[in-house]
Amino acid sequence: MCGRYATTRSNVDLSQFFEAVDVAGELSPSWNVAPTAAVPLIRRSRTHDARVLDTARWGLVPPWAADLRQGARMINARAETVATLKTFAPSFARRRCLVPADGWYEWARSGKQKQAYYMSPAGGAPLAFAGIWSPWGPEGVLTCSVITTAARGELARVHDRMPLVLPPERWSDWLAGGGDPEPLLRPLDEAALAAIEVRPVGAAVGNVRNNGPELLAPPGEVTLF
Repeated sequence: MCGRYATTRSNVDLSQFFEAVDVAGELSPSWNVAPTAAVPLIRRSRTHDARVLDTARWGLVPPWAADLRQGARMINARAETVATLKTFAPSFARRRCLVPADGWYEWARSGKQKQAYYMSPAGGAPLAFAGIWSPWGPEGVLTCSVITTAARGELARVHDRMPLVLPPERWSDWLAGGGDPEPLLRPLDEAALAAIEVRPVGAAVGNVRNNGPELLAPPGEVTLF
């Protein structure tokens, strides 16, 4: 799964990188994004006839849900079922988005020990997680989920799942809606996967109240591998 990540870039940086019109309002950097937080996303806008940089509550809430609290259980959608499950399929077909991130966290456990790791691109460029979004309620509150897929290579040593990361050449097809799910949901190729670094970080990231660049510092203890 993907339950914590970092997204620290400004409106200007993200709108330029993703070639999107900024309608998000001022973004606040976060090194410890947790479920239900407001997060930046890139989606297609009919009003602007362009990509827009917007914000959404992390945790997709389907239109029939009684309240926003249901979204806390829907921060992720599995690539294997996102096109068919009732909760996610309408958004997959018509409301796909990119979720910008610097990197994400996972925890590896060995017995009673648990070590946090941070996964991020070696070159430092933003990642684009594949996502879906949905409006909820009379005010049309935007909510979103990050799509996950099976982890491979070094990443699989930390956790069996990872976000579905999309390279720039796949953004347009993803945002367009429709299309054959199989090529849309294919995982990163081996070269792109190898460019994602895995490094241990301290235990402070486990507390959602901690939020700052110091969370990316290496721990002072021996890691699990």
